[in-house]
Amino acid sequence: MSFIKEFKEFAVKGNVVDMATGIIIGAAFGKIVSSVVNDVLMPPLGLALGKVDFKDLKIIIQKATPDVAEVSINYGMFLQTAIDFVIVAFCIFLLIKGINRLKRKQEVAPPAPAAPPPPSKEEVLLTEIRDILKVK
Repeated sequence: MSFIKEFKEFAVKGNVVDMATGIIIGAAFGKIVSSVVNDVLMPPLGLALGKVDFKDLKIIIQKATPDVAEVSINYGMFLQTAIDFVIVAFCIFLLIKGINRLKRKQEVAPPAPAAPPPPSKEEVLLTEIRDILKVK
């Protein structure tokens, strides 16, 4: 089998397409969560903490000079990113939990009714006797 043919088979398998779709949707979902954190959650939280903008929280290691840029540890940005992560992780947890619940329900579903067992020898004999008596 040629390398290109093997790659085509791999690339068009359902799992690869599903994974790519999941990655694209996940990236878009990450942007939505970042917007929720940056634009909805952090402003009121900063206001409650004394009109603080988390993006501005930093520890300056070296002040800026005309020749050198400021060197700082931007822990406010880190806090925002950490909150983004927690929200995304929680949403994914809820999604996986729901999927697992659906899978369990499918596994527990009662099996299709089995075909009735064949009649015993006595029943077959009695049925034959009945049919003979009907004819007479």
